Amino acid sequence: MDHAKDLDAAGAVSALGAQSPRMIALSVLEQCLLHALPAEVALARLAVHVSAETDADGLAAIAVSLRTNDICQRAWLGQVAGMLSDQPQILDAIRATAASVCHQAGSDEAPATIIARLANGFDRASALSPAASVQLSSLGDEEKLAAATHEIVDWLEQNGLTGGDKDILDIGCGIGRFESALHSKVGRVIGTDISPNMIAIARRRCVGIANVEFHRTTGFDLAAFDDAIFDGVLAVDSFPYLVLAGVAERHFLEVARVLKPEGLTAILNYSYRDSPALDRSDIMRLAGACGMQLVLYGEMPFSRWDGTAFVLRRAGGT
Repeated sequence: MDHAKDLDAAGAVSALGAQSPRMIALSVLEQCLLHALPAEVALARLAVHVSAETDADGLAAIAVSLRTNDICQRAWLGQVAGMLSDQPQILDAIRATAASVCHQAGSDEAPATIIARLANGFDRASALSPAASVQLSSLGDEEKLAAATHEIVDWLEQNGLTGGDKDILDIGCGIGRFESALHSKVGRVIGTDISPNMIAIARRRCVGIANVEFHRTTGFDLAAFDDAIFDGVLAVDSFPYLVLAGVAERHFLEVARVLKPEGLTAILNYSYRDSPALDRSDIMRLAGACGMQLVLYGEMPFSRWDGTAFVLRRAGGT
């Protein structure tokens, strides 16, 4: 689920604090232009960062007011403004979906409490909009979600995580979009999630697909699975919640345990701390502690989504 990425990715936005909604909106748009992000990502970030007192028409006017000499950037701003003007209801829907999940943790809040709260939040979000609950920048549109999903699947293929003889574990599978997209490219794919509503949606989405399984997990570990049984592990926007709950290091150890020697792990977004350097440092430290090698080091390879990708390989057997 990517909406916390939208909540925390733009550091300049969080730094604005009590600045006016207009200034926050301008900062969001400027950050998206700087990183050449899709218009859908910009709309999702506007929905999350700018208070509801600024409606779709107001945000469209702000986008149009932003001056640039670059023709492509002007066209992009026009696209954002057009989306807001033509479908103003999307803004409210994305705001409601994003607000379903609280991405803050109290200093004395126990992991079990955080995980239970997140599970309830994901239940609410997926009831409002299955597509937006796993990727806000889909804007609740299944076709947009499918396009972003298939781009990620193509990337997984390019990086050696698919194959007809491979068994894959998907941590935080959400509504089962990757199981639906991957099943014909792997031997077996098992999805886990803490949200019972998401698991129910995923099962309906993949009904009749023989090599797909779903399991509700506690969120603490991968104790349901034996050692060295998976060729690959996929974690798309799930580690940020493990970091939030304080169980990321345990999951790193668990991922290394359930992977076969030379097995690969793809982590797409490690945290929402708005510190790429800290994420890279943590992943390098944890990889070393778990006997894993870092293959891909924090790239942003996608055109339809703003996820940051890491690929790790478990060391071979002796």
